[in-house]
Amino acid sequence: MDRSEMNRRLWCCGILAWIAMPVGLALLQAAESTANSHNRRLPAVVIAASHPRADAEPASGADAASAPAAGGGFRVQLSSDAHLQQVGIASDDPFSGQNELSLGHLLEAVEARNPSLQAMIAAWQAASQRYWQVISLDDPMFGFMVSTADVGAPEGQSGYVFDFSQQIPWFGKRRIRGHAAQARADMAQGEIGVTKLELIQMTRAAFYQYYVARRQVEVNQKTGQLMQEFRDIALGKYAADQAMQQDVLQAELELADLAGRRSEVTRDEKIAIARINTLLLRPVDFPLPPPPAKIEIADETPSIEILQQAALQSRPELFSILASIREEEANLALAQKDYLPDMQLVARYDAAAMIDEQMRPMVGMNVNVPVWQRKRTAAIDEAWARIRQRRAEYESRMAEISFQVQSAFERLAQGREVVHLFVDRILPATEANLQAAQANYTTGKVDFLRLLDAERQYNSQQERYQQAVGEYQTRLAELERAIGGLLPEETQ
Repeated sequence: MDRSEMNRRLWCCGILAWIAMPVGLALLQAAESTANSHNRRLPAVVIAASHPRADAEPASGADAASAPAAGGGFRVQLSSDAHLQQVGIASDDPFSGQNELSLGHLLEAVEARNPSLQAMIAAWQAASQRYWQVISLDDPMFGFMVSTADVGAPEGQSGYVFDFSQQIPWFGKRRIRGHAAQARADMAQGEIGVTKLELIQMTRAAFYQYYVARRQVEVNQKTGQLMQEFRDIALGKYAADQAMQQDVLQAELELADLAGRRSEVTRDEKIAIARINTLLLRPVDFPLPPPPAKIEIADETPSIEILQQAALQSRPELFSILASIREEEANLALAQKDYLPDMQLVARYDAAAMIDEQMRPMVGMNVNVPVWQRKRTAAIDEAWARIRQRRAEYESRMAEISFQVQSAFERLAQGREVVHLFVDRILPATEANLQAAQANYTTGKVDFLRLLDAERQYNSQQERYQQAVGEYQTRLAELERAIGGLLPEETQ
């Protein structure tokens, strides 16, 4: 066989291959053009999902594959490439120049630095890349065979075969696989939201622990100053033979007790600082600005009905479960499509079996024959069972979220009542009682033990008030975690 004849046959094989491929290439281009508008979201993303009833009948076949992702309540916002940088132990100070530690700035710094959130973002990015892998066609196959009898054969008696094939799934299967992959990526997005809410709650709890510890240190210092004044009064009365030495000794003992309590609250403050620095991924003893001098207590909370509705719209756990339902519905549609055969388009040039040169170019198609029905029926039954499982998980989680919102709402209301009780009644009474005891002891109307009891009540109630404020704010953080975000602004 001369070179010109070989070239002619090779060109013939190439032309036949391109004739056999247009259907598969057209399907691939259509899938890619559809996906381009849906998947180019890196690194910034906004996730949205509403929460319809989980007992709705799933779509089957192409309907399930073409159903759009739900849109509505849940939001997770990721910022720019700073979120994707590799994070190590950071020693820089995001609060440099600030006179007090702001909760808002602290939350932003923790979100930007904490590795647990970065891990969930990386997991979502990995899941989002599955879409392109499952919708793409398999690589085409090119084959060449030559007869071993050609060795030493006369010219013109060689035998060889060229073939070119492309596997093409049945129409709609790749699209369904793509929607299943998108649903799986949405599940990973929901986990980002869960991690972010947990991180916010931990940060707020540490912030309020820091606030309470610092306020209790101040209460201890103020009480110590008062106790020193009372000791000076006792010393003066003892020098004038108007009081016993025991009054002076009792004052010294109380000052020692206050010093011991000061070490305890200072320890609590250092622990809170270490916890905040751990969340910021920097040395635990790194200095922080002081917490705010006062935290306001809201007089009202949105109604429980509004909070329950906000939770159903915003909780990322519900978004993740709904995404898992969509994935299982896509798997059901794919199992139903499995009753239909896949195709393999083939173009071949056979110079071994065909003597007539005009009969050597061939095009054809291979299909699998889905005759084994039991495994396909089992796959459909499995998909239905998993859909029922996900729906049951959705209903169970909704009930659990409703309980969490209700219990957090009641605890917050009780915490607000306690704070108002301290502000309106307890603190004014203890201050008035201490002032009266000091005046009466100075004039000799009561003994030093009565003054000491008044001082102890004052110190105890001041500490309990600061604890009540911190507990209220912690319960507010729990309620906002339960509803999946901040309290509705229009009702605050």
